[in-house]
Amino acid sequence: MSDWWQSAVIYEVYPRSFGDGNGDGVGDLSGLIERLPYIASLGVDGIWMTPFQPSPQVDQGYDVSDYCGVDPLFGTMGDFDQLLEKAHALGLRVLLDVVPNHCSSAHPLFQQALAAGPSSPERGLFHFVQGRSSAPGSLSDLPPNNWQSVFGGRAWSRANPGSDTDTEWYLHLFSAGQPDWNWRNPAVGDYFEGVLRFWFDKGVDGLRIDVAHALFKADGMPDAASASPVVDGLRSNPLVSDQEEVHEVYRRWRRLAEKYQPHRLLVGEVNLEPARAARYTRGDEMHQAFAFAFVKLGWDAAAWAQVGTELEEARKLHGAAPTWALENHDIVRTVTRFGGGDTGARRARAALVALLGLPGAAYIYQGQELGLPEVDVPEQARVDPMWARGGVTRDGARVPLPWTEDSAGSHGFSPTGGAQAPWLPIPDGWGSHAVKRQQRDPRSPLALATRAIALRRQLWADGTFTADDGGTWRVEAGNLLTCERSPGFLVALAMGSEPVKLPAGVVLFSASPLEQDGWLQPDNAVWLRR
Repeated sequence: MSDWWQSAVIYEVYPRSFGDGNGDGVGDLSGLIERLPYIASLGVDGIWMTPFQPSPQVDQGYDVSDYCGVDPLFGTMGDFDQLLEKAHALGLRVLLDVVPNHCSSAHPLFQQALAAGPSSPERGLFHFVQGRSSAPGSLSDLPPNNWQSVFGGRAWSRANPGSDTDTEWYLHLFSAGQPDWNWRNPAVGDYFEGVLRFWFDKGVDGLRIDVAHALFKADGMPDAASASPVVDGLRSNPLVSDQEEVHEVYRRWRRLAEKYQPHRLLVGEVNLEPARAARYTRGDEMHQAFAFAFVKLGWDAAAWAQVGTELEEARKLHGAAPTWALENHDIVRTVTRFGGGDTGARRARAALVALLGLPGAAYIYQGQELGLPEVDVPEQARVDPMWARGGVTRDGARVPLPWTEDSAGSHGFSPTGGAQAPWLPIPDGWGSHAVKRQQRDPRSPLALATRAIALRRQLWADGTFTADDGGTWRVEAGNLLTCERSPGFLVALAMGSEPVKLPAGVVLFSASPLEQDGWLQPDNAVWLRR
Protein backbone atom coordinates (compact mmCIF):
# COMPACT_ATOMS: atom_id res chain seq x y z
CA MET A 1 0.00 0.00 0.00
CA SER A 2 1.37 3.43 -0.94
CA ASP A 3 1.92 6.20 1.59
CA TRP A 4 -0.81 8.86 1.69
CA TRP A 5 1.44 11.61 0.39
CA GLN A 6 2.22 9.83 -2.87
CA SER A 7 -1.27 10.58 -4.17
CA ALA A 8 -1.94 13.73 -2.13
CA VAL A 9 -3.20 17.12 -3.18
CA ILE A 10 -1.98 19.66 -0.62
CA TYR A 11 -3.39 23.18 -0.29
CA GLU A 12 -0.91 25.88 0.67
CA VAL A 13 -2.27 28.37 3.20
CA TYR A 14 -0.60 31.75 3.60
CA PRO A 15 -2.22 32.53 6.96
CA ARG A 16 -1.90 36.32 6.95
CA SER A 17 -3.91 36.46 3.70
CA PHE A 18 -6.42 33.65 4.19
CA GLY A 19 -8.91 34.83 6.81
CA ASP A 20 -8.86 37.57 9.46
CA GLY A 21 -10.73 36.42 12.54
CA ASN A 22 -10.18 39.37 14.87
CA GLY A 23 -10.49 42.31 12.50
CA ASP A 24 -6.93 43.64 12.69
CA GLY A 25 -6.45 43.35 8.93
CA VAL A 26 -4.09 40.36 9.15
CA GLY A 27 -5.14 36.75 8.62
CA ASP A 28 -4.84 34.55 11.70
CA LEU A 29 -5.44 31.07 13.07
CA SER A 30 -9.02 31.78 14.13
CA GLY A 31 -9.82 32.97 10.61
CA LEU A 32 -8.29 29.78 9.21
CA ILE A 33 -10.17 27.56 11.68
CA GLU A 34 -13.46 29.14 10.61
CA ARG A 35 -12.72 28.46 6.94
CA LEU A 36 -11.29 24.93 7.21
CA PRO A 37 -14.57 23.42 5.95
CA TYR A 38 -14.06 25.33 2.71
CA ILE A 39 -10.64 23.74 2.24
CA ALA A 40 -12.06 20.30 3.04
CA SER A 41 -14.82 20.87 0.45
CA LEU A 42 -12.16 21.07 -2.27
CA GLY A 43 -11.33 17.41 -1.66
CA VAL A 44 -7.67 18.03 -0.86
CA ASP A 45 -5.73 15.78 1.51
CA GLY A 46 -4.11 18.41 3.68
CA ILE A 47 -2.80 21.90 4.17
CA TRP A 48 0.68 23.36 4.28
CA MET A 49 0.84 26.44 6.49
CA THR A 50 3.53 29.05 5.99
CA PRO A 51 5.12 30.34 9.23
CA PHE A 52 2.96 31.60 12.09
CA GLN A 53 5.64 31.31 14.77
CA PRO A 54 6.86 34.39 16.70
CA SER A 55 8.70 36.75 14.38
CA PRO A 56 9.45 40.45 13.87
CA GLN A 57 7.85 39.89 10.43
CA VAL A 58 10.78 41.34 8.48
CA ASP A 59 10.16 38.63 5.87
CA GLN A 60 6.52 37.82 6.66
CA GLY A 61 7.41 35.15 9.21
CA TYR A 62 10.43 33.54 7.58
CA ASP A 63 12.52 35.33 10.21
CA VAL A 64 11.64 33.14 13.20
CA SER A 65 12.43 34.22 16.75
CA ASP A 66 10.82 31.20 18.49
CA TYR A 67 10.44 27.96 16.55
CA CYS A 68 8.09 26.41 19.11
CA GLY A 69 5.54 29.16 19.64
CA VAL A 70 2.71 31.09 17.99
CA ASP A 71 3.08 34.77 17.16
CA PRO A 72 0.35 36.82 18.93
CA LEU A 73 -0.32 38.35 15.52
CA PHE A 74 -1.84 34.99 14.55
CA GLY A 75 -3.24 33.81 17.89
CA THR A 76 -2.18 31.42 20.63
CA MET A 77 -0.94 27.86 20.97
CA GLY A 78 -4.45 27.02 22.11
CA ASP A 79 -5.71 28.27 18.74
CA PHE A 80 -3.21 26.07 16.97
CA ASP A 81 -4.24 23.02 18.99
CA GLN A 82 -7.87 23.72 18.05
CA LEU A 83 -6.90 24.11 14.40
CA LEU A 84 -5.03 20.81 14.38
CA GLU A 85 -7.94 19.01 16.03
CA LYS A 86 -10.52 20.44 13.62
CA ALA A 87 -8.37 19.80 10.55
CA HIS A 88 -7.89 16.18 11.52
CA ALA A 89 -11.63 15.83 12.19
CA LEU A 90 -12.24 17.07 8.64
CA GLY A 91 -9.76 14.56 7.23
CA LEU A 92 -7.07 17.16 6.54
CA ARG A 93 -3.42 16.55 7.36
CA VAL A 94 -1.42 19.54 8.56
CA LEU A 95 2.09 20.41 7.36
CA LEU A 96 4.06 23.28 8.88
CA ASP A 97 6.98 25.31 7.58
CA VAL A 98 10.33 24.94 9.29
CA VAL A 99 13.11 27.41 8.48
CA PRO A 100 16.48 25.80 9.27
CA ASN A 101 18.83 27.94 7.19
CA HIS A 102 18.35 31.13 9.18
CA CYS A 103 16.43 32.61 12.09
CA SER A 104 15.49 36.12 13.17
CA SER A 105 18.09 38.50 14.52
CA ALA A 106 15.68 38.77 17.46
CA HIS A 107 16.10 35.06 18.27
CA PRO A 108 17.41 34.73 21.85
CA LEU A 109 20.39 32.63 20.73
CA PHE A 110 21.45 35.28 18.22
CA GLN A 111 21.00 38.02 20.78
CA GLN A 112 23.14 36.04 23.21
CA ALA A 113 25.76 35.66 20.48
CA LEU A 114 25.86 39.41 19.89
CA ALA A 115 26.24 40.06 23.61
CA ALA A 116 28.90 37.39 24.12
CA GLY A 117 31.39 39.03 21.79
CA PRO A 118 34.00 37.86 19.28
CA SER A 119 35.16 34.23 19.18
CA SER A 120 32.68 33.17 21.89
CA PRO A 121 30.96 29.76 21.90
CA GLU A 122 27.65 31.57 21.53
CA ARG A 123 28.78 33.03 18.23
CA GLY A 124 29.74 29.56 17.06
CA LEU A 125 26.05 28.84 16.41
CA PHE A 126 26.13 31.37 13.56
CA HIS A 127 28.64 32.58 10.99
CA PHE A 128 30.56 35.37 12.71
CA VAL A 129 33.76 36.08 10.80
CA GLN A 130 36.45 38.76 10.85
CA GLY A 131 36.23 41.02 7.83
CA ARG A 132 38.91 42.11 5.43
CA SER A 133 40.76 45.41 5.45
CA SER A 134 40.79 47.86 2.57
CA ALA A 135 44.05 49.39 3.74
CA PRO A 136 46.53 49.22 6.65
CA GLY A 137 44.81 50.56 9.73
CA SER A 138 41.32 49.97 8.34
CA LEU A 139 40.59 46.90 10.44
CA SER A 140 37.75 44.71 9.15
CA ASP A 141 36.08 47.50 7.18
CA LEU A 142 35.18 45.11 4.34
CA PRO A 143 33.04 41.96 4.56
CA PRO A 144 34.78 38.57 4.70
CA ASN A 145 33.92 37.73 1.09
CA ASN A 146 31.88 38.94 -1.87
CA TRP A 147 28.74 36.90 -1.29
CA GLN A 148 25.46 38.59 -2.15
CA SER A 149 22.09 38.42 -0.44
CA VAL A 150 19.02 36.97 -2.16
CA PHE A 151 17.29 40.23 -1.31
CA GLY A 152 20.00 42.39 -2.88
CA GLY A 153 23.21 43.85 -1.50
CA ARG A 154 25.96 42.08 0.39
CA ALA A 155 25.23 39.04 2.54
CA TRP A 156 27.21 40.34 5.53
CA SER A 157 26.56 42.90 8.25
CA ARG A 158 28.75 44.12 11.07
CA ALA A 159 27.88 42.55 14.42
CA ASN A 160 28.61 45.79 16.25
CA PRO A 161 28.97 48.68 13.81
CA GLY A 162 31.42 51.31 14.96
CA SER A 163 33.11 49.13 17.59
CA ASP A 164 36.90 49.02 17.64
CA THR A 165 36.95 45.74 19.57
CA ASP A 166 34.13 43.79 17.96
CA THR A 167 35.06 43.74 14.29
CA GLU A 168 33.24 40.55 13.27
CA TRP A 169 30.63 40.35 10.54
CA TYR A 170 27.71 37.90 10.44
CA LEU A 171 26.32 36.09 7.40
CA HIS A 172 22.73 36.51 6.20
CA LEU A 173 21.87 35.10 2.79
CA PHE A 174 18.53 36.90 3.05
CA SER A 175 17.91 40.12 5.00
CA ALA A 176 20.16 41.44 7.76
CA GLY A 177 17.36 40.43 10.11
CA GLN A 178 17.84 36.74 9.14
CA PRO A 179 21.26 35.47 10.29
CA ASP A 180 22.31 32.08 8.95
CA TRP A 181 22.80 29.19 11.36
CA ASN A 182 26.20 27.48 11.35
CA TRP A 183 25.30 23.88 10.59
CA ARG A 184 28.91 22.77 10.99
CA ASN A 185 28.34 23.22 14.72
CA PRO A 186 26.68 19.99 16.02
CA ALA A 187 24.72 22.01 18.56
CA VAL A 188 22.62 23.46 15.70
CA GLY A 189 21.55 20.00 14.57
CA ASP A 190 20.64 19.06 18.12
CA TYR A 191 18.62 22.26 18.50
CA PHE A 192 16.57 21.56 15.38
CA GLU A 193 15.92 17.95 16.36
CA GLY A 194 14.22 19.40 19.42
CA VAL A 195 12.13 21.68 17.19
CA LEU A 196 10.98 18.76 15.04
CA ARG A 197 10.14 16.65 18.09
CA PHE A 198 8.06 19.49 19.54
CA TRP A 199 5.75 19.70 16.51
CA PHE A 200 5.69 15.96 15.78
CA ASP A 201 4.72 15.30 19.40
CA LYS A 202 1.81 17.69 18.94
CA GLY A 203 0.52 15.58 16.07
CA VAL A 204 1.63 17.67 13.09
CA ASP A 205 1.67 15.40 10.04
CA GLY A 206 4.79 16.74 8.38
CA LEU A 207 7.06 19.65 7.57
CA ARG A 208 7.90 21.71 4.53
CA ILE A 209 11.58 22.63 4.82
CA ASP A 210 12.46 26.14 3.68
CA VAL A 211 15.61 26.58 1.54
CA ALA A 212 16.40 22.94 2.27
CA HIS A 213 19.46 22.85 0.03
CA ALA A 214 21.24 25.68 1.81
CA LEU A 215 22.25 25.13 5.50
CA PHE A 216 25.94 24.28 4.89
CA LYS A 217 28.27 26.77 3.25
CA ALA A 218 31.55 25.97 1.51
CA ASP A 219 34.35 25.36 3.99
CA GLY A 220 36.52 28.45 4.37
CA MET A 221 33.89 30.67 2.73
CA PRO A 222 35.96 31.74 -0.31
CA ASP A 223 34.88 34.45 -2.72
CA ALA A 224 32.23 33.51 -5.26
CA ALA A 225 33.14 33.49 -8.94
CA SER A 226 30.55 36.21 -9.46
CA ALA A 227 29.43 38.97 -7.10
CA SER A 228 26.17 39.56 -8.96
CA PRO A 229 23.00 39.63 -6.86
CA VAL A 230 21.69 36.17 -6.01
CA VAL A 231 18.26 36.49 -7.58
CA ASP A 232 17.82 32.91 -8.76
CA GLY A 233 17.33 31.01 -5.52
CA LEU A 234 21.04 30.88 -4.61
CA ARG A 235 21.98 29.13 -7.87
CA SER A 236 24.41 31.81 -9.02
CA ASN A 237 26.61 31.11 -5.98
CA PRO A 238 27.21 27.36 -5.58
CA LEU A 239 29.28 28.02 -2.45
CA VAL A 240 26.19 28.78 -0.33
CA SER A 241 24.11 25.66 -0.97
CA ASP A 242 24.01 22.01 -2.04
CA GLN A 243 27.06 21.07 0.01
CA GLU A 244 27.35 17.32 0.48
CA GLU A 245 27.09 17.49 4.28
CA VAL A 246 23.47 18.66 4.09
CA HIS A 247 22.24 15.18 3.19
CA GLU A 248 23.15 13.80 6.59
CA VAL A 249 20.77 16.34 8.17
CA TYR A 250 17.85 14.88 6.25
CA ARG A 251 18.90 11.32 6.98
CA ARG A 252 18.76 12.23 10.64
CA TRP A 253 15.36 13.89 10.23
CA ARG A 254 14.02 10.92 8.25
CA ARG A 255 15.01 8.54 11.06
CA LEU A 256 13.17 10.80 13.49
CA ALA A 257 10.08 11.09 11.26
CA GLU A 258 9.83 7.32 11.03
CA LYS A 259 9.83 6.90 14.81
CA TYR A 260 6.30 8.31 14.79
CA GLN A 261 3.13 6.48 13.81
CA PRO A 262 1.98 7.33 11.28
CA HIS A 263 5.30 8.43 9.82
CA ARG A 264 5.71 12.16 9.44
CA LEU A 265 6.25 13.69 5.98
CA LEU A 266 9.32 15.74 5.00
CA VAL A 267 8.97 18.02 1.94
CA GLY A 268 11.89 20.10 0.75
CA GLU A 269 12.12 23.45 -0.99
CA VAL A 270 15.11 22.51 -3.13
CA ASN A 271 15.66 25.09 -5.85
CA LEU A 272 18.15 23.13 -7.94
CA GLU A 273 18.18 21.47 -11.33
CA PRO A 274 16.10 18.26 -11.30
CA ALA A 275 19.05 15.86 -11.22
CA ARG A 276 20.55 17.60 -8.18
CA ALA A 277 17.23 18.16 -6.41
CA ALA A 278 16.28 14.50 -6.74
CA ARG A 279 19.26 13.50 -4.57
CA TYR A 280 17.39 15.02 -1.61
CA THR A 281 14.62 12.43 -2.01
CA ARG A 282 16.75 9.31 -1.94
CA GLY A 283 15.23 6.53 0.11
CA ASP A 284 16.72 7.61 3.43
CA GLU A 285 16.28 11.40 3.06
CA MET A 286 13.20 13.56 2.43
CA HIS A 287 10.04 12.06 1.01
CA GLN A 288 9.37 14.87 -1.47
CA ALA A 289 11.01 17.92 -3.01
CA PHE A 290 9.16 20.53 -5.02
CA ALA A 291 9.81 20.39 -8.75
CA PHE A 292 11.26 23.89 -8.88
CA ALA A 293 12.17 23.73 -12.53
CA PHE A 294 8.45 23.21 -13.18
CA VAL A 295 6.93 25.76 -10.83
CA LYS A 296 8.29 28.76 -12.73
CA LEU A 297 7.44 27.63 -16.25
CA GLY A 298 5.72 29.89 -18.76
CA TRP A 299 3.36 28.86 -21.55
CA ASP A 300 5.88 26.93 -23.62
CA ALA A 301 5.30 23.33 -24.67
CA ALA A 302 8.96 22.58 -25.37
CA ALA A 303 10.01 23.88 -21.94
CA TRP A 304 7.32 21.82 -20.18
CA ALA A 305 8.39 18.68 -22.05
CA GLN A 306 12.07 19.25 -21.34
CA VAL A 307 11.54 19.80 -17.62
CA GLY A 308 9.08 16.92 -17.41
CA THR A 309 11.58 14.58 -19.06
CA GLU A 310 14.36 15.72 -16.71
CA LEU A 311 12.11 15.09 -13.71
CA GLU A 312 11.19 11.64 -15.01
CA GLU A 313 14.86 10.73 -15.45
CA ALA A 314 15.51 11.87 -11.88
CA ARG A 315 12.59 9.74 -10.66
CA LYS A 316 14.00 6.68 -12.38
CA LEU A 317 17.37 7.30 -10.77
CA HIS A 318 16.27 8.03 -7.20
CA GLY A 319 12.74 6.63 -6.95
CA ALA A 320 10.65 9.54 -5.67
CA ALA A 321 7.96 10.91 -8.00
CA PRO A 322 8.02 14.65 -8.71
CA THR A 323 6.07 16.97 -6.44
CA TRP A 324 4.16 19.25 -8.77
CA ALA A 325 3.21 22.89 -8.27
CA LEU A 326 2.68 25.88 -10.53
CA GLU A 327 2.05 28.53 -7.88
CA ASN A 328 3.19 29.43 -4.38
CA HIS A 329 3.57 32.55 -2.25
CA ASP A 330 6.86 33.50 -3.97
CA ILE A 331 5.80 33.11 -7.61
CA VAL A 332 3.78 35.28 -10.01
CA ARG A 333 0.32 33.73 -10.33
CA THR A 334 -0.30 31.60 -13.41
CA VAL A 335 -3.17 33.70 -14.80
CA THR A 336 -0.73 36.59 -15.17
CA ARG A 337 2.34 34.51 -15.98
CA PHE A 338 0.51 32.75 -18.82
CA GLY A 339 -0.57 35.95 -20.57
CA GLY A 340 -3.09 37.71 -18.36
CA GLY A 341 -6.73 38.56 -19.09
CA ASP A 342 -9.05 35.95 -20.59
CA THR A 343 -6.16 34.14 -22.29
CA GLY A 344 -4.22 33.80 -19.06
CA ALA A 345 -7.35 32.66 -17.24
CA ARG A 346 -8.03 29.88 -19.80
CA ARG A 347 -4.42 28.76 -19.70
CA ALA A 348 -4.33 28.72 -15.91
CA ARG A 349 -7.44 26.49 -15.86
CA ALA A 350 -5.87 24.13 -18.37
CA ALA A 351 -2.53 24.07 -16.56
CA LEU A 352 -4.19 23.18 -13.24
CA VAL A 353 -6.08 20.31 -14.86
CA ALA A 354 -2.86 19.07 -16.44
CA LEU A 355 -1.01 19.38 -13.13
CA LEU A 356 -3.59 17.28 -11.29
CA GLY A 357 -3.25 14.51 -13.86
CA LEU A 358 0.52 14.12 -13.55
CA PRO A 359 2.17 11.26 -11.61
CA GLY A 360 3.02 12.25 -8.05
CA ALA A 361 1.72 14.66 -5.42
CA ALA A 362 0.32 18.08 -6.32
CA TYR A 363 0.39 21.32 -4.34
CA ILE A 364 -1.96 24.20 -5.07
CA TYR A 365 -1.69 27.68 -3.58
CA GLN A 366 -4.61 29.46 -1.98
CA GLY A 367 -6.53 31.38 -4.64
CA GLN A 368 -5.19 29.26 -7.49
CA GLU A 369 -8.47 27.34 -7.39
CA LEU A 370 -10.24 30.71 -7.85
CA GLY A 371 -8.17 31.74 -10.86
CA LEU A 372 -6.77 34.78 -9.07
CA PRO A 373 -4.46 37.00 -11.13
CA GLU A 374 -1.32 38.68 -9.82
CA VAL A 375 -2.12 42.07 -8.26
CA ASP A 376 -0.07 45.16 -9.08
CA VAL A 377 0.27 46.40 -5.49
CA PRO A 378 0.94 50.15 -5.38
CA GLU A 379 4.60 50.85 -4.67
CA GLN A 380 3.86 52.78 -1.48
CA ALA A 381 1.94 49.77 -0.10
CA ARG A 382 4.55 47.09 -0.85
CA VAL A 383 6.04 45.38 2.20
CA ASP A 384 8.16 42.59 0.70
CA PRO A 385 11.81 43.13 1.75
CA MET A 386 12.87 42.07 -1.73
CA TRP A 387 11.27 45.25 -3.07
CA ALA A 388 13.29 47.62 -0.91
CA ARG A 389 16.59 45.84 -1.48
CA GLY A 390 16.28 44.19 -4.88
CA GLY A 391 13.46 45.91 -6.78
CA VAL A 392 11.39 42.69 -6.95
CA THR A 393 8.12 42.17 -5.09
CA ARG A 394 6.17 39.03 -4.21
CA ASP A 395 3.29 40.99 -2.68
CA GLY A 396 1.11 40.57 -5.77
CA ALA A 397 0.58 36.87 -5.04
CA ARG A 398 -0.12 37.51 -1.35
CA VAL A 399 -3.15 39.82 -1.46
CA PRO A 400 -5.94 38.60 0.90
CA LEU A 401 -8.45 36.19 -0.58
CA PRO A 402 -11.89 37.45 -1.66
CA TRP A 403 -14.64 35.52 0.08
CA THR A 404 -17.69 37.61 -0.81
CA GLU A 405 -18.73 39.76 -3.75
CA ASP A 406 -19.71 42.53 -1.35
CA SER A 407 -16.76 44.71 -0.40
CA ALA A 408 -17.65 44.78 3.30
CA GLY A 409 -14.84 43.45 5.48
CA SER A 410 -12.44 43.52 2.51
CA HIS A 411 -14.68 41.12 0.59
CA GLY A 412 -15.25 38.89 3.60
CA PHE A 413 -11.58 38.56 4.53
CA SER A 414 -12.20 40.45 7.81
CA PRO A 415 -15.30 40.71 10.02
CA THR A 416 -17.74 43.34 8.82
CA GLY A 417 -18.00 46.51 10.88
CA GLY A 418 -14.96 48.14 12.43
CA ALA A 419 -12.22 45.96 10.94
CA GLN A 420 -8.90 47.56 10.12
CA ALA A 421 -7.67 47.87 6.55
CA PRO A 422 -6.01 44.68 5.27
CA TRP A 423 -2.24 44.42 5.45
CA LEU A 424 -2.11 44.60 1.65
CA PRO A 425 -4.66 46.68 -0.27
CA ILE A 426 -7.54 44.97 -2.07
CA PRO A 427 -7.77 45.85 -5.79
CA ASP A 428 -10.92 47.05 -7.51
CA GLY A 429 -13.07 44.24 -8.86
CA TRP A 430 -11.62 41.65 -6.46
CA GLY A 431 -15.15 40.49 -5.56
CA SER A 432 -15.61 39.11 -9.08
CA HIS A 433 -13.31 36.25 -8.03
CA ALA A 434 -15.04 35.67 -4.67
CA VAL A 435 -15.49 32.20 -3.23
CA LYS A 436 -19.22 32.71 -2.59
CA ARG A 437 -19.78 33.79 -6.18
CA GLN A 438 -17.83 30.89 -7.64
CA GLN A 439 -19.61 28.38 -5.44
CA ARG A 440 -22.84 29.29 -7.29
CA ASP A 441 -21.31 28.94 -10.76
CA PRO A 442 -20.73 25.41 -12.10
CA ARG A 443 -18.41 26.86 -14.79
CA SER A 444 -16.14 28.68 -12.35
CA PRO A 445 -12.45 27.90 -11.78
CA LEU A 446 -13.43 26.73 -8.27
CA ALA A 447 -15.97 24.24 -9.62
CA LEU A 448 -13.44 22.98 -12.16
CA ALA A 449 -10.72 22.44 -9.55
CA THR A 450 -13.11 20.64 -7.21
CA ARG A 451 -14.31 18.28 -9.95
CA ALA A 452 -10.76 17.55 -11.09
CA ILE A 453 -9.60 16.73 -7.57
CA ALA A 454 -12.61 14.43 -7.08
CA LEU A 455 -11.91 12.54 -10.31
CA ARG A 456 -8.23 12.31 -9.44
CA ARG A 457 -9.16 10.67 -6.14
CA GLN A 458 -11.44 8.23 -7.97
CA LEU A 459 -8.69 7.28 -10.44
CA TRP A 460 -6.33 6.53 -7.58
CA ALA A 461 -9.02 4.42 -5.90
CA ASP A 462 -9.77 2.32 -9.00
CA GLY A 463 -6.11 1.69 -9.80
CA THR A 464 -5.87 3.84 -12.92
CA PHE A 465 -3.30 5.92 -11.05
CA THR A 466 -0.56 4.16 -9.07
CA ALA A 467 2.53 5.18 -7.13
CA ASP A 468 4.71 3.48 -9.74
CA ASP A 469 3.51 5.62 -12.65
CA GLY A 470 6.09 7.51 -14.64
CA GLY A 471 5.68 10.13 -17.31
CA THR A 472 6.66 10.08 -20.99
CA TRP A 473 6.59 13.63 -22.35
CA ARG A 474 6.19 14.65 -25.99
CA VAL A 475 5.40 17.73 -28.06
CA GLU A 476 3.17 16.73 -30.96
CA ALA A 477 2.21 18.72 -34.06
CA GLY A 478 0.61 22.08 -33.30
CA ASN A 479 2.31 22.36 -29.90
CA LEU A 480 0.18 19.65 -28.32
CA LEU A 481 1.97 18.71 -25.12
CA THR A 482 1.34 15.17 -23.87
CA CYS A 483 2.41 13.25 -20.81
CA GLU A 484 1.70 9.53 -20.98
CA ARG A 485 1.34 8.52 -17.36
CA SER A 486 0.83 4.83 -18.10
CA PRO A 487 -0.20 2.77 -21.13
CA GLY A 488 -3.80 3.51 -20.15
CA PHE A 489 -3.75 7.24 -19.32
CA LEU A 490 -2.53 10.41 -20.98
CA VAL A 491 -2.63 14.14 -20.18
CA ALA A 492 -2.86 16.45 -23.21
CA LEU A 493 -2.44 20.25 -23.13
CA ALA A 494 -2.96 22.40 -26.24
CA MET A 495 -0.31 25.12 -26.07
CA GLY A 496 -0.47 26.29 -29.69
CA SER A 497 -2.70 28.76 -31.53
CA GLU A 498 -4.87 26.32 -33.54
CA PRO A 499 -7.05 23.29 -32.66
CA VAL A 500 -5.09 20.04 -32.63
CA LYS A 501 -6.06 16.42 -33.22
CA LEU A 502 -6.24 14.43 -30.00
CA PRO A 503 -4.63 11.00 -29.66
CA ALA A 504 -7.03 8.07 -29.65
CA GLY A 505 -8.83 7.51 -26.38
CA VAL A 506 -11.81 8.37 -24.23
CA VAL A 507 -11.88 11.88 -22.79
CA LEU A 508 -12.40 11.59 -19.03
CA PHE A 509 -12.08 15.27 -18.19
CA SER A 510 -11.42 18.62 -19.85
CA ALA A 511 -10.61 22.09 -18.59
CA SER A 512 -13.16 23.62 -20.97
CA PRO A 513 -15.92 21.93 -22.99
CA LEU A 514 -14.64 20.38 -26.22
CA GLU A 515 -15.89 22.23 -29.29
CA GLN A 516 -15.43 19.29 -31.66
CA ASP A 517 -15.02 15.58 -30.95
CA GLY A 518 -11.45 14.41 -31.39
CA TRP A 519 -10.01 17.91 -31.41
CA LEU A 520 -8.60 20.08 -28.66
CA GLN A 521 -8.86 23.84 -28.94
CA PRO A 522 -5.98 26.11 -27.83
CA ASP A 523 -5.52 26.69 -24.11
CA ASN A 524 -7.42 23.56 -23.12
CA ALA A 525 -6.38 20.32 -21.44
CA VAL A 526 -7.83 16.81 -21.23
CA TRP A 527 -7.33 13.54 -19.44
CA LEU A 528 -7.56 10.58 -21.83
CA ARG A 529 -8.12 6.92 -21.06
CA ARG A 530 -6.34 4.93 -23.76
